Amino acid sequence: MGTRFRIVLYAPDVETANRAAKAAFNRVARLDNTMSDYRETSELMTLCQRAGGAPVEVSDDLFRVLAFSQKIAAQTGGAFDVTMGPVVRLWRRARRTQVMPDPRRLAEARGLTGFAKLHLDPRKRTARLEKSGMLIDLGGVAKGYAADEAIKVLQQHGVTRALVAAGGDVVVSDAPPDAAGWTIGVAPLGASGRTPGQAPANFLLLKHAAVSTAGDAEQYVEIGGVRYSHIVDPRTGLGLTGRSSVTVVAPDGITSDSIDTAVNVLGPKRGLKLVDSTKGTAALILQSTESGVKSFESKGWGRVPTTSSKADNRSLHPAQLLSTAAREEHDHRATGGSLWSAAAEAPLSPDFATDNLAVRE
Repeated sequence: MGTRFRIVLYAPDVETANRAAKAAFNRVARLDNTMSDYRETSELMTLCQRAGGAPVEVSDDLFRVLAFSQKIAAQTGGAFDVTMGPVVRLWRRARRTQVMPDPRRLAEARGLTGFAKLHLDPRKRTARLEKSGMLIDLGGVAKGYAADEAIKVLQQHGVTRALVAAGGDVVVSDAPPDAAGWTIGVAPLGASGRTPGQAPANFLLLKHAAVSTAGDAEQYVEIGGVRYSHIVDPRTGLGLTGRSSVTVVAPDGITSDSIDTAVNVLGPKRGLKLVDSTKGTAALILQSTESGVKSFESKGWGRVPTTSSKADNRSLHPAQLLSTAAREEHDHRATGGSLWSAAAEAPLSPDFATDNLAVRE
């Protein structure tokens, strides 16, 4: 899935911490083998290689993510569309070369997109891509799903107080000991856009929830004086050009991960309407304008628990993790009890996950 997964957990002993973290990382690794479009041998890419042919039976995980994606696509009128793979690949190349996608190739790629061209059969658990050359890109939903599944695995191993961070997506279970929740920093957006490493000014206090942030702070390209985000508008085939970030709080990662992408494309008016119609979900939109940063809040944003922690992460309570879309790493200090934390890069392996367990007492 092309991102870093980090787990922070509380456990009664190191054996439980090792066993639970290893199992959770193994689950993420299996999902990476299922849904990554960076792996030519993944189940997802096997499905794409059979585009234009007969329906293909797929795993439970892949079918669940595809079905959920199609539901969001229908709700957003295609503003969220996992069939944008051919177009996304052109923009990945554009970010590397700093050259606009060729108009002819972009038009051809757009002809291979459209969520209506992805057909799912829940009874047979099959997926069919209408046209040869179609590609599925699960970059706006798979990380959140994987974080959800990692939390479930940790719970199955007796770890009920944990945080899983996957890039800009964070999923938490119960609060750390002696804390009301996990503290998550919301990255600010300066007048000229967020500067990587800039300390958050606002902090959420969450438990049994997920939060995702999407924007162009990290992945973008400037061509001809125009800044294009890595988030592509399915309606135009172009990267978004307005400086903005969207933070979504939801009951689970698969929801927050997909909704933040959709809201970026839809904009404040239609995007917040989507958020308000999604149960248990709230959002904050920050947009950079010539007159400064404007913020837009969903109806439920004011009910999201917050805390007044200082932006300097060294002053944070040991039960707090500072996590932003920049995917920066921060120290975690424990003054009482024990904190076990583990981090690994995707693609993951069992040995790598175990070797990177850090016990803090």
